[in-house]
Amino acid sequence: MSPAAAPGGAKGPGEGGKVPRHVAIIMDGNGRWAKQRGLPRVAGHRAGAEAVRRALQAAADHGVEALTLHAFSSENWRRSEEEISDLTALMRFYLERELKTLEKERVRLKLIGDYSAFGAELVERLEKAVERTADNTRLTLVIALNYGSRTEIAAAARRLAVKAVAAEIDPATIGETELSAELQTRDLPELDLLIRTSGEVRLSNFLLWQAAYAELLFLEVLWPNFDEQAFAGALETFAARDRRFGGR
Repeated sequence: MSPAAAPGGAKGPGEGGKVPRHVAIIMDGNGRWAKQRGLPRVAGHRAGAEAVRRALQAAADHGVEALTLHAFSSENWRRSEEEISDLTALMRFYLERELKTLEKERVRLKLIGDYSAFGAELVERLEKAVERTADNTRLTLVIALNYGSRTEIAAAARRLAVKAVAAEIDPATIGETELSAELQTRDLPELDLLIRTSGEVRLSNFLLWQAAYAELLFLEVLWPNFDEQAFAGALETFAARDRRFGGR
């Protein structure tokens, strides 16, 4: 059975529409998890990093092609300097620890967002990890760092405007396909399923364009408690939904 057709000629979900090709997760609830246990927020972030490992393994096991994780939004800079420092240190630690796992499991790492804001040393580590995993094909792990969807869309529009001014394209021909091609997710399958944990019901400036026809799933579970069973349950919910793409 061929994949279901998505709007605008985009790539559809997995076979029969039952397995989402591209899953995105807003990983929310680390702070509340730590607070419930009387622990510092950094403990919640550490536990959340372990949940990332479980989600990555579950995605690979179920045949998901791309997993996009909202790791650090452009709005997160409003947090305390101490928490940002803790997050950056954790990022560096887990990158070093997990790189061999990504290579062993044939996972390609991709970054979206303006991650240059994290400093030259961490940027170099991130880009080396991207380079070392570039040929892996089992799963693409997309990490959104200093990412904001409105900023991404505005930047795509500016690039199209520059091309139009340079007479490289006719403004009258600019449509959804042309704008999508300027987004940082242009080489990924269409987003099929977007999950947010912790009971919050909003997208928080994450993949706004890409989520236009995605199935949205808001879970009460706090992110550090998200496990393989929760991931499988989300896929079951997705499989049970009737995706009509506005066709009927």
